[in-house]
Amino acid sequence: MNPLNKIQQHGQSIWLDLLDREIMNTGKLQNLIDDDDLRGLTSNPSIFEKAISGSADYDDDIAKLSKKEDSNSAIFFDMAIADIQRAADIFKPVFDKTEGKDGFVSLEVSPYLALDTDGTIEQARELWKKVNRKNVMIKIPGTKQGLPAIRECLREGININVTLLFGLPRYREITEAFMGGLEDRLKEGHSIKDVASVASFFLSRIDVMVDPMLKEKNADQLVGEIAIASAKKAYQIYLDMIASDRFKTLAAKGAQTQRVLWASTSAKDPSFSDVKYVEPLIGKDTINTLPMETIDAFRDHGKVADTITKDIDSANKAMDDLKNLGIDIETITQRLENEGIEKFNKAYEQLLKSIADQKRKKS
Repeated sequence: MNPLNKIQQHGQSIWLDLLDREIMNTGKLQNLIDDDDLRGLTSNPSIFEKAISGSADYDDDIAKLSKKEDSNSAIFFDMAIADIQRAADIFKPVFDKTEGKDGFVSLEVSPYLALDTDGTIEQARELWKKVNRKNVMIKIPGTKQGLPAIRECLREGININVTLLFGLPRYREITEAFMGGLEDRLKEGHSIKDVASVASFFLSRIDVMVDPMLKEKNADQLVGEIAIASAKKAYQIYLDMIASDRFKTLAAKGAQTQRVLWASTSAKDPSFSDVKYVEPLIGKDTINTLPMETIDAFRDHGKVADTITKDIDSANKAMDDLKNLGIDIETITQRLENEGIEKFNKAYEQLLKSIADQKRKKS
């Protein structure tokens, strides 16, 4: 057994932060499932932009779809849905084997809708219907405007991956939306057994923003520590949620937990370990979604142990020390959310431009 196989024994699932046609066509995705116990996959506008602009795999589809679709956005979602359906079918045996706990593939609503509650709900419904797979999650950003959309979609029985999460107060609101959505569904007499959701924390970006501030204040002992400390505190919130009477009532009716998922887990600072955002965050009911290079690194030299509940005192101290230095983590996490939306919007714009360019070449 390699470290990727072993991690499952500690209650963590590894998902891949990548989707393109090459990985499916070559059988590499199936090999990761068979050999490394890969349990799921996530996509986002940046991933699709790289896939579409970085290969010729989509050229014929763009030419065909441009004859029937009015907009480049419609062309993109037609291609994305086809890829997501295919990936979901590859993961269906994992979904069946884990009785609906794993084997999920995620598709994100348009990043242009991050601050639009009604538009998000409408597109989430549309994508869910078109994809038509039980082992798909629709990604909705965890913005203030996303909260009612998350609740409503869960009420309708749509699986939701809450994405672009950075701050702990917002995560508490997400747990409220999650439980509220399931309660609303129950009130209407529907089963909640098959409704799945995860809450995705973006980690390395926190350190990228905070570390220069810490260096300026000569607080080198905190460099590279804040994202992991924040994640450990998030997991404590998760544990509080599942121990609450409110969630226990839902669990008695068949509710699954809303697992925490660690995202943005490649180390951006070359001085950090390449498994920095994996080894300290292993534990029950967690997911780590990794890019290919981090999967390869962890397979090669990752150390597996129950770590997510270790060093909580140190995590609390790190966050207290940050505050004492005059660095407001809530201001930073809001900035990161705003930047995350902006980055995905730019990737989406580039993606639509790539489709437009391809259409011009073929015409």
